[in-house]
Amino acid sequence: MNLSDRQIRIIKAIVEEYTNTGEPVGSLTLDQKYRLGVSPATIRNEMSTLADKGFLAKTHSSSGRIPTPVAIKFYVSELLRERELSVAEEVAIKERVWQVRNDLDTLLIEATRVLAERTKSLSIAATDTGRVYHSGYPNLLNNPEFYDINLFREVLILLDEHQRVITLFSRAAGSDSIHLLLGDELGNAEMEPASCLFADIQINDHRGSLGIIAPNRQQYDQNIPIVRYVASLINQIAQSA
Repeated sequence: MNLSDRQIRIIKAIVEEYTNTGEPVGSLTLDQKYRLGVSPATIRNEMSTLADKGFLAKTHSSSGRIPTPVAIKFYVSELLRERELSVAEEVAIKERVWQVRNDLDTLLIEATRVLAERTKSLSIAATDTGRVYHSGYPNLLNNPEFYDINLFREVLILLDEHQRVITLFSRAAGSDSIHLLLGDELGNAEMEPASCLFADIQINDHRGSLGIIAPNRQQYDQNIPIVRYVASLINQIAQSA
């Protein structure tokens, strides 16, 4: 992407700071907290360059910058260090899902419950038979982004219209095990602050998707391995049936 090492470090710092605080990030914060080894003036110049390249955006209420979907996707694909699930976590999740493996509906209901609890997000699954499952509505309100009634309403409308959910999952491209939709990819301008992180599942002859809806500043290092693991359990169950 023709980025210098310094610009990559700045992108990493801004995404991580924004993930933790939800606030626009300024050059002084980067200088004081992330020890980038250059002056605040140099950081400001680099931030301006990154804005021109589409990695940073300016808000109306602050002189700081926030990462764009381009920056977040770059961070997730190139810079993220995923947290490894402990054996205890894997066992606890597997016990919940494995014990209901003989019934598809119950399996996906329990899988979405587990995913919602573990990620503290809204969990959602859909199959090509048109069935949609979800859990964890209250978790959305743990994030100030969803205090916006327009955003919250759009999420509820999405879940109430099953075909929109299936269409949303179908927007994923590529062969990666994990898919991430941000910004315009969610299909509605009101959904700009949100993200959809999900994995593909296969149950007998039926394909589907399982994942979460959360702020675009969600804890990707924690949520990606959890989504991947729960989806892999469903796929294992299908193969052993």
